[in-house]
Amino acid sequence: MVTLKFITTSDLHGSIFQYDFIENEVTKSSLAQIYTYVQEQRLYDDQEVILLDNGDVLQGQPVVYHSNYLATDKQHICSQIFNFMKYDAGTVGNHDIETGHKVYDKLIDEFNFPWLAANAVHKETKEPYFEPYTILKRKGVKIAILGLITPSIPKWLPEKIWEGIDFEDMIVAAHKWVTKIKATENPDVIIGLFHSGVNYKYNNQTAETYKNENASLLIAQQVPGFDIIFAGHDHQTHNMLVVNIKGEEVLLLDPKSLANFVSVATIELEFNDKTQKFEKVDVTGMNLEMNFCETEESFDDEFGDYKEVVKDYVSKPIAVFTRAMNSRDALFGNTAFVDLIHRVQLDVTKAEISFASPLSFNTKVSRGEVFVRDMFKIYKFENMLYTMRLTGQEIKDYLEYSYASWFNKMRHSNDSLLTFRINAKGGHYLKGKYYNFSSASGINYVIHLDKELGERVEIINFINKNEFELDKEYTVAINSYRANGGGGHLIEGAKIKHEDLASRVVKKSDKDLRAIIMDWIQAKGVVTPRSLENWRATPNLWWKKGKNKSLRMLFRLDKS
Repeated sequence: MVTLKFITTSDLHGSIFQYDFIENEVTKSSLAQIYTYVQEQRLYDDQEVILLDNGDVLQGQPVVYHSNYLATDKQHICSQIFNFMKYDAGTVGNHDIETGHKVYDKLIDEFNFPWLAANAVHKETKEPYFEPYTILKRKGVKIAILGLITPSIPKWLPEKIWEGIDFEDMIVAAHKWVTKIKATENPDVIIGLFHSGVNYKYNNQTAETYKNENASLLIAQQVPGFDIIFAGHDHQTHNMLVVNIKGEEVLLLDPKSLANFVSVATIELEFNDKTQKFEKVDVTGMNLEMNFCETEESFDDEFGDYKEVVKDYVSKPIAVFTRAMNSRDALFGNTAFVDLIHRVQLDVTKAEISFASPLSFNTKVSRGEVFVRDMFKIYKFENMLYTMRLTGQEIKDYLEYSYASWFNKMRHSNDSLLTFRINAKGGHYLKGKYYNFSSASGINYVIHLDKELGERVEIINFINKNEFELDKEYTVAINSYRANGGGGHLIEGAKIKHEDLASRVVKKSDKDLRAIIMDWIQAKGVVTPRSLENWRATPNLWWKKGKNKSLRMLFRLDKS
């Protein structure tokens, strides 16, 4: 009998140390604690431990930002730690691609294990840009691990970031590579390591959607040959047995994000003398919470110096805020948090209009001295700043699309302002994603809460009182995610074809938006966060009551 134990991390987003560099506090979970668990499991002689990662480690905490863009003359902190932990294989995530060629190409060379993505192929040759799969051998058992990445990257990221790469449909790629692996490798076990979620209906997609963003469950159902599939990308926990089209059971696991869980799958195999193959006796799986583990001293001894370097970096003071601001307010109306981003974008680009969203759900920047760490609260992602040309009608349609998923169509003052769904336990959660709640600045406008979708946005004029015309073209400051079609605002809302978006771009920044915002704040020295008061929702009484109700539902606040 041979026992294989697969331990898989996913969507770590820089949660390496048991410390949050942004909030300046100890965390409940981290890769450092996962290392403790992995080392404990390796002590058992009756099992073979295989350690895997499922992508999106290079974006999130300042520790990876620092290694991505500042300490570029040194080995990347992620390759140092992953090699130290003896990872056996990994799959590339979309946020790993987001760092750009210089970063992820460097990691390909630095990792002591293969970084996989069979469906990310060279545009010219159609050969995989990353390794498509890897073969491991443990006590005579031959294990094939196939890596796939969500193919939606061109909808979100500028082409420069993924230049030279095509992203193929995951189901098509899975069929192709499983067939090839079986024919050429004849493995005993096939593992799918997919940076792609489980809910294939997400964002109005269907099982038939070509290049579905979240195709892990579809592959488990439609592509025979896999024994286990590890999913990721969706920041959810999943543990299910899926029956494929041949009637075979496939274990599907997903460990959520930020090192809160690891997915653990155990396969027991026996060698069949007649077939000369190892055959499965039992397969079990679980998602194991990591907050019970302590960080080993050896981990801190090895990487503690770099941790202190990054702590010093994020503790650097850059300016003074005369008022506090928080992202929670931005869910309900015109607020200082998002308007600070608007102010920067309009000032830097000199565009006529700005689009921006809250990228943090519930965080606060205090009054007084602000630090580098606060910039990661204000702007969570490494988007670039674009300037685009849009017509007045496209701007209106963009806003109609944004508020359709943001504000509920209220029928009376007792309705909630925000649009909610109810989960299986009766709890409320937002129907739309808060980072898609995009408002505008540079124009004065009103949201009519009682009107039908598509007729809710009334643009009055520009803030300088100039007339706003639907058939006239304007310059718009916007982040690169949105400008490339992310969220659907320009494609589904403004009805611009994806292939036409690039021709609308007038200018692109060299720096990411967080760095631009930090430079702007630092140059000011003293900043007063304030709402620009250029848009409002009406009827006002409905908005006030709906906001209070939504606050209680979303944050479980008492009526008092």
